[in-house]
Amino acid sequence: MKISVITVSLNSALTIEETIKSVISQKNKNEIEYIIIDGGSTDKTIEIINNYKSDIDFFLSENDKGIFDAINKGIKYSTGDIISILHSDDIFFNNQTIDSVV
Repeated sequence: MKISVITVSLNSALTIEETIKSVISQKNKNEIEYIIIDGGSTDKTIEIINNYKSDIDFFLSENDKGIFDAINKGIKYSTGDIISILHSDDIFFNNQTIDSVV
């Protein structure tokens, strides 16, 4: 079962790295499709995201109409059986959170 994890961000340089690490540290990361939708950040958010591009399945940075527009873009590009929304200042409880959901 594939889980699509969608992270939306905008100028999240202070928190995005911990969010990304939280996703890529999941026990069964091979079952995770990781999507990041950025609203056109002007701080170092995009630079941080690019440091993890090999762990991210889809990344888009462009202006949007707000958080719900960004989430809908992420859903549009997702192919998972289950969709999880993990915002850019959130982390999973532990590295087995996705396993618990499955």
